[in-house]
Amino acid sequence: NFNSNYYMDQEQNFQSNNSGASDTTPIKAGNCKKGSLLVIKGNPCKIIDISTSKTGKHGHAKAIITAVDIFTGKKYQESAPTSHNLDQPNLTKTEYQLIHIEDDGFVSLMDEDGNIREDLSLDLKNDELHIKIKEEFDQSKEIIVTVMKCLQKEKIISFKENNKA
Repeated sequence: NFNSNYYMDQEQNFQSNNSGASDTTPIKAGNCKKGSLLVIKGNPCKIIDISTSKTGKHGHAKAIITAVDIFTGKKYQESAPTSHNLDQPNLTKTEYQLIHIEDDGFVSLMDEDGNIREDLSLDLKNDELHIKIKEEFDQSKEIIVTVMKCLQKEKIISFKENNKA
């Protein structure tokens, strides 16, 4: 019995060294709720439907989860025993002032400390919101964008005119 505890400790250490460990929090499949976030097949998803099957002859009730990728809108399904842990992605939202938009859609953004980043782009062909941001910016409005970050992916998800200027 002593040995099994030793191996369990080793496993825990290995888990915490995982590069994605801080990006997620464990949640029991049975505790998942509609509207919460979940990692399915490596993608951050928002749960749109969840149902549980009755305990089968092998003793595990199952949660059947339908969710959509928060970045692409693609639908995924996950099925897991309600007692099993699944990964819940940690999500952050940060506001930046939009400084410049390149012809290829790449943007220059400034955070509240004055740091500039130029690693995000607007999808000016397919994303209605991104097209609207460019239209507003082209009218010389001062725009604040919100960047959502989840599982190392980032996307501009909303904007507002800065009326404090």
